[in-house]
Amino acid sequence: MKLSFLDEGNYLPNGQSAKSGLNKSWLDAAFGQFFKTLEYIAEKAGSAVVPQKPAYTSMLLCYRNEIVFTDCGMRSYWDEQHSLMVDRDINASINLKKLGLDIFPKIKRRSGNLSVVGTIDDSTAKEILDTLHRAAKMPTS
Repeated sequence: MKLSFLDEGNYLPNGQSAKSGLNKSWLDAAFGQFFKTLEYIAEKAGSAVVPQKPAYTSMLLCYRNEIVFTDCGMRSYWDEQHSLMVDRDINASINLKKLGLDIFPKIKRRSGNLSVVGTIDDSTAKEILDTLHRAAKMPTS
């Protein structure tokens, strides 16, 4: 099957859209430009950008090293113990900061299950909890 420019958007025999490759190229270019700009701004501020793999940062509870966000549709988590509503995006951003500071725990996958290796010190957990309590909203249901 020959694809021409006019066939853009049609489905290929493998089920993929003809546009998907072009969209990925645009996305890659956009992220590439973003990181170049970020490095430039960081350099002007006397800082550096250190690339990290963000694996599991959106799944792990930032103050207890427990996997709670197992489904991408789960946008928040109610913690009974701390009477706290934790937003997934805020939680992930805290974990990204921990990753950059090299205090994010190691995550191991064994027999399909995830396990957290390492602990979080009490002072860091308390500081994170204080921050989350200031930003938290009570559940409406």
